[in-house]
Amino acid sequence: MSPKTPPGETREQIYQFMRDRLLAGKPPTVREVQARFGFKAVQTAQAHLEQLVAEGRLEKSLGDYKGHARGYSLPVSSVDHSSPPVFAPLLGAIQAGGLAEAIEDREGVVPVVRSGRRAGSEKLFALRVRGESMRDAGILPGDVVIVRVQNTANAGDIVVAMVDEEATVKTFKMRRGRVVLQPENPAFEEIVPDHVEILGKVIEVRRYID
Repeated sequence: MSPKTPPGETREQIYQFMRDRLLAGKPPTVREVQARFGFKAVQTAQAHLEQLVAEGRLEKSLGDYKGHARGYSLPVSSVDHSSPPVFAPLLGAIQAGGLAEAIEDREGVVPVVRSGRRAGSEKLFALRVRGESMRDAGILPGDVVIVRVQNTANAGDIVVAMVDEEATVKTFKMRRGRVVLQPENPAFEEIVPDHVEILGKVIEVRRYID
């Protein structure tokens, strides 16, 4: 998260992240919120969550959830239970054929609950993650990321991008007018591609335990 991002904008992004994860039944820990937004201290993430409670946008759940974002829930009035799930095609590796061809050769579908004014018009797909380059953002090998199809991104967004005919999940940044795809693991090098195609923005991460 850029240090120049206004606090209100950061909090809105945290709210959307929490809302998406809570609606999917995958509440994150406070440390996952910290990692996702690049805070140096876990207390910063905690402070934003507590402010969202004070604003009435999140509620504290009952139970022994000390130190976890799993102790938060959405107010009943904020959840549109009438919204039917959207079925996002689940893709494996996206390579030379591109997104359209990959969707035709999908593994299956993933149900996604979305709400808000744009929910009905959103196009989504899901991608199975390979490798550990986004480990510190809480995205691990075997996870499934839910992606909203779009061809633009803002600094700090986690995106799926096509580079050298293969899709990669990275944090989108700009440096001196060039796109930088930043891994969230110091063992991996950043990518500064000559040509990049943004396929979409990651809006949710799912982890399945056998």
